[in-house]
Amino acid sequence: MPGREDVFQKYMNDGHSAAWDQQWEKAAVSYRAALEEFPDNPKALNNLGLALHQLSRFDEALDIYKRVSQLSPEEPVALERIAQLSERLGDLKGAVDSAMRAAEMYLNQRDVDKAVENWVRVTTLNSDHIMAHSRLALIHEKLGHIKPAVAEFLAVASLLQRAGNFEKTAELINKALSISPESPEAKQAQALLKSGQLLPKPVRQKGGTGPIRMAQIKELESPTRPISSGLDPVAEARQKALTRLAEALFEYNDESPAAQERRGLQAIMKGTGQLSLQQAEQTKVVMHLGQAIDSQTKNQELQAAEELEKALEAGFKHPSLYFDLGMLRFKSERLESALRHLQYSVKHTDFALASRLLLGQIMVRMARYNEAAVEYLEALKLADSYVVPADLSDEIRQLYEPIIEAQSVQKDESALKVLCENIHKMLMRPDWRETLVKAREQLPKAEGEVPLPLAEVVIQAQSSQVLESINQIHTLARQGRLRSAMDAAFEALAFAPQYLPLHTLMGDLLVQEGRAPEAIAKFTTVAQAYSVRGEPNQATKLLRRVIELAPMDLAARSRLIEQLTARGQVDNAINEYLDLADIYYRLAELDMARKTYTTALRLVQQSSADRSWNVHILQRMADIDMQRLDWKQALRVFEQIRTLRPEDKTVRQNLVELNLRMARSEQAFAELENYLTYLESNRQGAEAISFLEDLLIEHGDQPALRRALAGLYQQAGRTADAISQLNTVGESLLGKGDKDGAIAAINQILMMNPPNADAYRKLLAQVGGG
Repeated sequence: MPGREDVFQKYMNDGHSAAWDQQWEKAAVSYRAALEEFPDNPKALNNLGLALHQLSRFDEALDIYKRVSQLSPEEPVALERIAQLSERLGDLKGAVDSAMRAAEMYLNQRDVDKAVENWVRVTTLNSDHIMAHSRLALIHEKLGHIKPAVAEFLAVASLLQRAGNFEKTAELINKALSISPESPEAKQAQALLKSGQLLPKPVRQKGGTGPIRMAQIKELESPTRPISSGLDPVAEARQKALTRLAEALFEYNDESPAAQERRGLQAIMKGTGQLSLQQAEQTKVVMHLGQAIDSQTKNQELQAAEELEKALEAGFKHPSLYFDLGMLRFKSERLESALRHLQYSVKHTDFALASRLLLGQIMVRMARYNEAAVEYLEALKLADSYVVPADLSDEIRQLYEPIIEAQSVQKDESALKVLCENIHKMLMRPDWRETLVKAREQLPKAEGEVPLPLAEVVIQAQSSQVLESINQIHTLARQGRLRSAMDAAFEALAFAPQYLPLHTLMGDLLVQEGRAPEAIAKFTTVAQAYSVRGEPNQATKLLRRVIELAPMDLAARSRLIEQLTARGQVDNAINEYLDLADIYYRLAELDMARKTYTTALRLVQQSSADRSWNVHILQRMADIDMQRLDWKQALRVFEQIRTLRPEDKTVRQNLVELNLRMARSEQAFAELENYLTYLESNRQGAEAISFLEDLLIEHGDQPALRRALAGLYQQAGRTADAISQLNTVGESLLGKGDKDGAIAAINQILMMNPPNADAYRKLLAQVGGG
C-alpha cells in the first residue's frame, strides 16, 4: 500500500523544525515516522542519519547511511558520511574505502574541493596510502598549488622507494623539482636518493589520532572471545573508559563548525574560571591521552598510567581517566594511588560498579576487611539493582542498607573474607548478569511487591528486625498516628543507627507533622551521608525533596547540581542551574544570576549536553545585560545568538537597535543588510518588509532604514508606499540641510514614474537651484 504524501510531509516538516531547534531526539522520532510512509525516501533517511549522528548514536547512523548508499549508489554524500562514522567507530579500513569511493564520485561531478577533502581524510587515517597521495599530487599540480603538490609527489616517492621501485622514485623526485626547482624538500630527497638513504615517510596530518586510537581499542579485546560471553564488570568499564578517552581526542581535534561555535562562546564566558583547556594544554592532553591508549593496547600498562597522570596534570579531569588510572595503579600494586583515583570514578554511573569491585579488592589486600565487605556489598547492591525491573531498583538498594551496616561492624574476619570471596566470584565473571538472574531464582518469594536482596544468598544478615520496624512505622503513619510512628522510628534506630532509609522515613514523618525546618535538616544530613557513601542517586532524590520544601535553599540546589554533574546527568544539572539563576533574578541579584547562567553555559560546552541549551542560556544572559544597560556585552551575546540562530528576528532587531543606540551606524546597517540578504535567500520578502516596518516604529529618524524599506516596497510592487517612504526621507534630509541626499531621494522617486512626476521635477529644480 503506497504511503500518504501529506502525512509524510507533515512528519518531515516536524523533523526539520526540531532539527532547526537542535532538538535531535524529537527530530529523529519525526523522521522515523516519515519513513513509515516511504521507507526508502533518501531525504528522510539522510535527515534521520544526521539526527542520529548529532545524538552520538554512531552505529545506528552508520546503518542508515549504508542504506542511503545502496538506494543512491552514485551519490557521494552518503559515502562521505559512512567514512566519517566509520572513522569515529574505529573502523579505519571502512573509513578509507568509503572516503576513496566518495572522492572519485566527487571528482566525476567536478567537485574538486570535496574530492581533495576525502583524499586528505584517507591520508590522515593511513599515511601510507599511495593512491590517495597520488591523486592529491596530480590535483594540486593541476590547480597550481606548488607546495602541496611537491609534498604529495615526495610522499609517493617515499612509499615507492620502500616498495623497491627506485626508478619511479627518481622520476617523482624529478617531477617535484620541475614544479619547484628551489624546493629544499625536493633537493633533500634527491640527495638522500643519490646517497642510498631512505626518504622521510609521509607525515600523518592532525586529526588522525582519535580514529587510530579508537581502532586500537576495538581490537583490544581478544577476537577469539565468543560474543555471548561478554566481559566482567571491570573489563566492561575499562573498555568504556578507553572509548571515552578516544572520543576526547576527536573533541580536541575537532575543526567542525560546531567546535568553532564552542570556541566562539568562550569570549562570552570570559572571566568565569577554567572554561576549557588552553591550546598548549589541549596539545599536551591529546598527546598524553593518545600515548596512554596506544601503550595500554600494547599491554604497556605502567607507561599508560604515566601518560594518564600527565594528561591529568595538563588539566584533563574526567571519570573515565580516573577509573582507567585507578585500575592500572591497582594492577601494579600501587594501592594508595589506585584508591585515590577510584574514589572519583565511583561517583559516575558508568564506572560505579567496577570501581566498587576494585575498591573491595584493594581493601582486602590492605587487610581492611570491614571496608572491603562494605565495598563488595555496595557492588552487589548496584549489580542487583541492574537485573531487577527498573521500578524496583531503588527499593532493592534500600534493602541492602541494614545488611551493609551490619557488616561494617562485623568482628569475625573469616566471615568477612568469605563474604568478599563469594561476591567476587559472583560478579567478577563475563556472565555476571546471567549468574545474578539465576541466583535470584533461588531466593524465597518475598511478601509484597519488593523482591528480597541478593545479599541473602551470600550472607544471613540480621536485618529482619529493622524491616519489621519499618513496616510498623508505615502502618502507624497511615493510621495518622504520627507521634507513635516517630517513637517506633527512634526505637528502630537502636538496631540500625546508620540505616539511611530509616532516617529518610523520619524526615517524611516530620513533613507530615508540618515540621518543615526539621525535615529539611534531616534530608540534608541523609543526602550528605549518601553522597559520602558514593550513592549520588539517593543523594539527588533527597536534595530534590529539600528544594521542594524550600525552593530558596541555594546551598541545597548547589549540592544537587554537584551530584547531577558527578553522575553525568548534565542536562538535569543545567536545568537546576537555570532554576537557580531564575531565583537570583527574582531576588534582583542580577550579577549572581548572570554568573550562574555563565557557569551553566560553560557546563554545556564541556559536556555532551544538548547544544540547544546554548541559545536558551545566551538569551537569558542578553536580557540581564540589557537590564543593566551593559550594551556592549549585550551586543556580543546577541552576535553569538545570531550565529547560532540566524533566523531569529528579535535577535536581529536587537543587534540593529543596539548598534544604533551606540552610534555605530555602519555596523547597524551592515547587520541589517546581512539579515535582509538572509531573508531574501530564503524567499521571505514579506518578513523583510515587516522587520523594517517594526524598526521604523522606534527609529523613524533614520533615513537609511526608510530607503531600504522603499526598495523592498518597490520590489514587492507597492510603488505608492515606496514613494511615501522616499518623500519622508527627502523632507527629513532637506530639514537637516542635506540637499544632495534630498536630490538623490527625488531622483529615486522619479525613476518609479510617479503620476505627479512634473511636480517632483519642479521640486528637483528648486532644490538644485537653491
